[in-house]
Amino acid sequence: MTIVRVLAIDGGGIRGMIPAVVLAELERRAERPIAELFDLIAGTSTGGILAAALTVPGGDGRPRSTAAEVVRHYEHLGPRVFDRSLLRRIVSADGLLDERYDSDGLRSALDDELGDARLSQTLTDVVLTAYDLEQRRAVFFRTWRALADPSQDFRLADAVLATASAPTYFEPARVSSVAGGRVGTLVDGGVFATNPSMCALAEVARMGRLDDVLVVSLGTGSKTDPIPYDEARGWGRLEWAQPILDVVFDGAADTVDFQAAQLLPDGSYHRFQVELPRGIALDDASPATIAELRAVGMQLVQDRSDDLDTVVAVLAGG
Repeated sequence: MTIVRVLAIDGGGIRGMIPAVVLAELERRAERPIAELFDLIAGTSTGGILAAALTVPGGDGRPRSTAAEVVRHYEHLGPRVFDRSLLRRIVSADGLLDERYDSDGLRSALDDELGDARLSQTLTDVVLTAYDLEQRRAVFFRTWRALADPSQDFRLADAVLATASAPTYFEPARVSSVAGGRVGTLVDGGVFATNPSMCALAEVARMGRLDDVLVVSLGTGSKTDPIPYDEARGWGRLEWAQPILDVVFDGAADTVDFQAAQLLPDGSYHRFQVELPRGIALDDASPATIAELRAVGMQLVQDRSDDLDTVVAVLAGG
């Protein structure tokens, strides 16, 4: 029985540049596209963007973009998506009274990248996470469900818009399936699955294959900025509004990392994560920061080169 090869990619806004660089290196070493190296790809937020971009079919039946091309896309995508006009800052009080960014930039970028491709058309199975504010439940966009039930099939760009609609950054997404059914008011799956590794493992468990799996989990960099007691002890809702997102996202990702490492046999779980040299906001898409994130990704590749070789040997042989 062949091994089930799983890729899980964290959320993290513009910090998705880090896993993008790692994926480009995986493709280079394996000399095969990511869509061929993995049987299942789970992504949250920016991880969902990567999952979709690397599995959307091109005209020749192969992926439309290589991972190296997606790295270059991030350099242009970030400033386009996280573009705040002075008017938007005034209207939103810099994100305190309304979302920071108009979603049109994100929606337009996804339409350009993914076109009218459907979830059912991805070149390998994907799982994208979102959260329904109206029904108060987790939502999973899954290729296998889309193939089995047209009411569960969506434009890939719409599904990615949902997983990337981070609270306070973008307005919630309203998405309809291609069959006309309406999903509720959706926000970024990072509110419950910043690290979607356990969501992916639940899919593998459905197949009864947990003892025969390889999971490659890619982080987007963990923040190391401390929150001093003397500051936090006096915070109210307004002061906690932004820090709590970082605390929840990082805490959830670390918890899933611990759970996956405990559940899976030795050698079955590989987490590629790095501590950021400074606190980099999810929406800091300045050219200098993007270049810094690319360098962080390249350093991660260098530091974990032997582990990458180990992973590639299994992936390429699968």
